[in-house]
Amino acid sequence: MDIVLVDTSVWINFFKANETGSSLFLKNNLSNIIVATCPVIVQEVLQGILSDKEFKVVSSYFNTLTKFSDNPYELALDAARLYRDIRKAGFTIRKPNDCLIASYAIKNNVKLLHDDKDFYYIAMNSGLQVQST
Repeated sequence: MDIVLVDTSVWINFFKANETGSSLFLKNNLSNIIVATCPVIVQEVLQGILSDKEFKVVSSYFNTLTKFSDNPYELALDAARLYRDIRKAGFTIRKPNDCLIASYAIKNNVKLLHDDKDFYYIAMNSGLQVQST
C-alpha cells in the first residue's frame, strides 16, 4: 500500500466537503492508501478550527494517521535550501511552510496530495513527487 502525505489544502477541502480532485481522491482512496501527516500540517489544520468540539474530533482523527517525525532542524535546512533553489529558478513560493511540507515528502520518499499550485513549482524544481488524481 502506498503512503501519501496529505497537505493542509486537501484536508481543509475534505473536512468542508469541498469537492476537488484531491479531496475526492482522498475520500475515495482512504482504504487503499496509508495517509501520512507531519507536524506543520497538523498545526495548520487545527489552528483554523474554531469549534472546541470539532478541534477534538479532528485532533483525534490525526492521531490515527502515520506521523513523520524527522529531525526538525535537518528539515528546516532542507526547506530553506528548497525555497532558495526554487526562487533562483524564478518562482517564489507564497508560503514557506509549503517547502517544509515538501521536504517531509521528499525525505520520506512519498507522494504529496495537494490542492495548492505552489507544489507544482516545487515539484518542477526538486525531487517532490505529487499524487495524481
